[in-house]
Amino acid sequence: MSPYQRTMMLPLPQSPKVNLSFADIQLSVSNGTFNKERKTVLRGVSGTFRSGELTAIMGPSGAGKSTLLNILTGFYVTGMSGEVKMDGQIIQPGRGGSRKQSCYIMQEDHLNPVFTVLEIMTIAANLKLGQPLPKKAKNLVVEDILDSLGMSSTKYTKCGRLSGGQKKRLCIALELIDNPPVMFLDEPTTGLDSSSTVQLVTLLKRLANSGRTIVCTIHQPSASIFELFDHTYMLANGQCVYQGASKNVVPFLQTIGLQCPEYHNPADFFLDVVSGEFGRFNEQLIVAAKNPTWRTFTSTPKVTEELKLKQIDENYGKTCVFISTPTEWTRFWILFRRNVVQLHREWTVSYLKAFLHILVGVVMGLLFKDAGHYGNKSISNVSFFICALVYQSFTSVMPAVLKFPMEISVLKKEQFNNWYQLRTYYVAFLLANIPLQMIFSFMFVSISYYLSSQVLEIERFLKFVAACELSVIISECLGLALGTAGNPVNGIFWGSVLLAIKTLLAGFLAIFTHMPRFLYYTSYANFMRYSLEALTITMYGNGREKLPCPEDMLYCHFAYPEKLLSEIGMEKVDYWTDAGVLGAFFCFFCFNAYYFLHRKVKSR
Repeated sequence: MSPYQRTMMLPLPQSPKVNLSFADIQLSVSNGTFNKERKTVLRGVSGTFRSGELTAIMGPSGAGKSTLLNILTGFYVTGMSGEVKMDGQIIQPGRGGSRKQSCYIMQEDHLNPVFTVLEIMTIAANLKLGQPLPKKAKNLVVEDILDSLGMSSTKYTKCGRLSGGQKKRLCIALELIDNPPVMFLDEPTTGLDSSSTVQLVTLLKRLANSGRTIVCTIHQPSASIFELFDHTYMLANGQCVYQGASKNVVPFLQTIGLQCPEYHNPADFFLDVVSGEFGRFNEQLIVAAKNPTWRTFTSTPKVTEELKLKQIDENYGKTCVFISTPTEWTRFWILFRRNVVQLHREWTVSYLKAFLHILVGVVMGLLFKDAGHYGNKSISNVSFFICALVYQSFTSVMPAVLKFPMEISVLKKEQFNNWYQLRTYYVAFLLANIPLQMIFSFMFVSISYYLSSQVLEIERFLKFVAACELSVIISECLGLALGTAGNPVNGIFWGSVLLAIKTLLAGFLAIFTHMPRFLYYTSYANFMRYSLEALTITMYGNGREKLPCPEDMLYCHFAYPEKLLSEIGMEKVDYWTDAGVLGAFFCFFCFNAYYFLHRKVKSR
């Protein structure tokens, strides 16, 4: 007997029994861009999914399988009519208690590739299980679930290196931590080979036998896989054409004169029938499907003596029905630590960016050598300011545009399955990410500041760094907003265009005193204007003395700081006013990014 077969014999914890029923579910959607016609996807379907049963929702493409599953989970309810019940009580799918009693495992395996199996399971356990449960007990829960699902040998493997079947089992393991009584799976066998498919469906069968209600969509199972399902719910053209035991499919078809050939897969034959390969039988099937006799009850198999050889802690089954959940404050710290580890392991985000900031800082400092010291290079020094701002803004906006789109699928899954509140994740992400970006900015500014011979006064240096870092975190939030407002390609395009416009209106390439009045007033909505003003007034304001001229020059027009500030229209600038406005810009883009992220996560 293989190790996997032995682990599959381990008993799973029992789950509270919850029966799910639905009646007269109808859904119509708009079809077309200009002439929006209504297309009916579901036509008054009804049914019951019982605890202890593994149910397969089947049907040809476009029959409404995924739509029905999305409605039952609450993942998509717009335009739906009908009612859904849990144990006879009408519920709103995806809300309140129904959301806490169910989980939705989507077709794609949305796992963070930089974490190992054990790490991601531990994080999930900490996010789902309340504080009264000690750390040792949480670790025991994680270890027992991994053992039961045959994942112990891969617990130190990163999720990005798992096979398709292992990823599916890990997705199930993550949701088993809080022991939901109802589990929905969308096409769980897609992309798996025959051996992995058998293992996965066998696992789902065992989960159902332990008292859960397991419902999954499946397209075209083999005969051996089809026999593992206790209950089949067949759809065709948005209507139910069969609901009953899988083993009753052949007798059911015989009642309308259709004989499944010997040694033929009943699932394939039934799909051919509802697809119209043998004529129009759907009306007869719809009538026949209302007969409740085709459904049989499935009893939970008894535990064999072989199962008793493996003793499981009696408390395990009890601790898997958890009432207490962590507070959002606890979840915040868990997510904060997770983001810190993720930033540490994503070398392109951390180490490569740090190296490039140091390299560019050296190059820019040498390029503008002595620009901050001599009066004949004052204009060149202001060029250094705008170049520093543009470089830091571009390197903050562009990676940020791609950040949330790369993780949006993970966020949707975890947030929908009630791991945490979206605002908790967002604040944890900002507090983990923004300090890192500020450190990068400090590294770049420190090097280029010294090499370009700026004034070596601690107050001016700190003000210079603060203005640059405010610009960086504003650009970071702007990139996050652009990345979630639309698709990443459009986000990169608009990010480049907006930064180019902001650079033009910053007050140097086109001096304020030379701008048309309309564009001058428009520049007040540009955060880069205030950043450039803050840097310029820091270096040339606050009573700075006359700058020296090189020995080979008789006169430097901009050796007097007042003349420079007057020439570029910044003589009345106040540093703290600019810093306050930059802080307001940060708050605006920060809330803007959250708004678009919330809209993106809630969209289906």
